[in-house]
Amino acid sequence: MRIAVLTFDGFNELDSFVAAAILNRLKGRGWKAEIAAPTPTVTSMNGVTVQRQQPLEFAAEADAVIIGSGVKTREVAADADLLARIRLDPSRQLIAAQCSGALVLAKLGLVGDLPACTDLVTKPWVIEAGVQVLDAPFVAHGNVATAGGCLASQYLAAWIIARRAGLAEVEAAIGYVAPVGETETYVARAIAAVSPFLPAKTFEAA
Repeated sequence: MRIAVLTFDGFNELDSFVAAAILNRLKGRGWKAEIAAPTPTVTSMNGVTVQRQQPLEFAAEADAVIIGSGVKTREVAADADLLARIRLDPSRQLIAAQCSGALVLAKLGLVGDLPACTDLVTKPWVIEAGVQVLDAPFVAHGNVATAGGCLASQYLAAWIIARRAGLAEVEAAIGYVAPVGETETYVARAIAAVSPFLPAKTFEAA
């Protein structure tokens, strides 16, 4: 299972790194979440510069893709040449957008008239793009999911894990990163957030 975490200049560290770290808890099962960027290095909104692990085009071959957010997302969404480099296929891939990543998802034509989640700052821009925004942290429609709020990135990770590895692996991965003494609370919250959007077979296998 290969996962591309699309990360652009001005990215939010929480959005890219939290999801990637949780997903990489399944590396023993052959999972690998990698930072994919349009340039060899990208610098976060707080000045943290990282080297990409994959080029942006890796999104086309990944099994799952998370579109991260940041302070320059409007510029990304307005850059036709950059968007043309992102080739996604929801018929075979799990595709998720974090916060302002929903704007990029909308510009790629993968939201349509379905409601989505995003952060409060980005909400007006997503609405302007013709998308109904929910007052919720997570929603999924088939193979496409969106999340709003930095810490909702754990829900994107939980959803991808549940879809491809099952709820037991969600419990293990979220349980590992949860604050000591709050494991049950965090695991239950994550599962409650994504459960309404999971196929019935997910629960049959649990």
